[in-house]
Amino acid sequence: MVLSKTASDSDESIHSTFASRYVRTSLPRFKMPENSIPKDAAYQIINDELMLDGNPRLNLASFVTTWMEPECDKLMMASINKNYVDMDEYPVTTELQNRCVNMIAHLFNAPLEDSEAAVGVGTVGSSEAIMLAGLAFKRKWQNTRKAQGLPYDKPNIVTGANVQVCWEKFARYFEVELKEVKLSEGYYVMDPVKAVEMVDENTICVAAILGSTLNGEFEDVKLLNDLLLEKNKQTGWDTPIHVDAASGGFIAPFIYPELEWDFRLPLVKSINVSGHKYGLVYAGIGWVIWRSKEDLPEELIFHINYLGADQPTFTLNFSKGSSQVIAQYYQLIRLGFEGYRNVMENCHENAMVLKQGLEKTGRFNIVSKDDGVPLVAFSLKDNKRHDEFEVAEMLRRFGWIVPAYTMPADAQHVTVLRVVIREDFSRTLAERLVLDITKVLHELDSMPSKLLAAAQQNGKNGKKTDMETQREVATYWKKFVSDIKTKRNKIC
Repeated sequence: MVLSKTASDSDESIHSTFASRYVRTSLPRFKMPENSIPKDAAYQIINDELMLDGNPRLNLASFVTTWMEPECDKLMMASINKNYVDMDEYPVTTELQNRCVNMIAHLFNAPLEDSEAAVGVGTVGSSEAIMLAGLAFKRKWQNTRKAQGLPYDKPNIVTGANVQVCWEKFARYFEVELKEVKLSEGYYVMDPVKAVEMVDENTICVAAILGSTLNGEFEDVKLLNDLLLEKNKQTGWDTPIHVDAASGGFIAPFIYPELEWDFRLPLVKSINVSGHKYGLVYAGIGWVIWRSKEDLPEELIFHINYLGADQPTFTLNFSKGSSQVIAQYYQLIRLGFEGYRNVMENCHENAMVLKQGLEKTGRFNIVSKDDGVPLVAFSLKDNKRHDEFEVAEMLRRFGWIVPAYTMPADAQHVTVLRVVIREDFSRTLAERLVLDITKVLHELDSMPSKLLAAAQQNGKNGKKTDMETQREVATYWKKFVSDIKTKRNKIC
């Protein structure tokens, strides 16, 4: 996979209709222009292109917050020029971050004394938070092995195959073997029993997911903790647990308060959560909280003084904006426990409205659970003629961005659609989406199957390569859709 590309269906220049009153010559697409242009023209050129982006509010693929109150927007804009790392220059911003860390630590039931400060840090998201937590586990495991005179060159981490890609990045970037518990049809989260069976003396931690990306389900952290305690007792190991609560960390405390998944469990040593998901802040903020100072090795913390004072830092990057930290603090004090509970309950209720609407069509199996992250994952009961990818593609005509994807190993044969319910997704939108999905299904019912078309072509022309078949199917499908549009345009 490349990180960028220069290929384009058009030429290598950018043209703008409205900006032509200021700029008569086209701009190079992939090179910096030689001359300056008026600010109005630059704005219009960029704005014209951005019009083709999807509507964030209708992006039902993303867990990330797409709406905040205007008052919070003002605070973010007022602090957009503050570099968070300049702690001595912006001490109040630093204080707000510390307050957020402590609020979240108490929310996760960290065992803190009344005057004890929590151990944690703000990050640019849960990916960075997981990297930091993973590094802490690796270093602590290595230190223990060194002290015991044992090899420390083959660390591993146990997760489910349903983990987000950031766990694979951590394993590859920091040379840790990733041991994945495979999934099975109907069970799309990590099995705690199988996970504990995979733990050995080189396991730096077991990662549990509170809110699977695939279907929103919470993994059974309590059972994992109990089984791992027993194995540690039998083996003399001290294998800990990290909870990836990127999605569920700001949900479970408010609507599932009795669920034991956090620092109430003794083996849970660190937790990450995404402020920019159900923490209700725009993209760019995550948090990682440690149970105690002993769980974060001191040698991982750097101390700098060239910004004016001694500043401890434990992050992968250096400079970052202050806006998201300030926005997180705004949400925590603005909403309070009551407000967050109301938002999460409303999201859950809207998810149930969508689920019930889909069930009434009689065409879908619901893959997600009622308890967990407020989302609805569903698959077609019969996808022999048309599949979930076609449904997702046709929904784009109505503006909806709904992802279709296959499950990880060993459930790759299962394909699902997923709708994430955020704060700004109302009951009205849920009902509208069901209507549009119903329209898509009726239209697909009137169309021939892509698979049948491919089979017919192969039958006529003999055996084809996969690429030839794909091209012929695409051509056939485009012609069929074009013919339908032509017939509709002739109707008065």
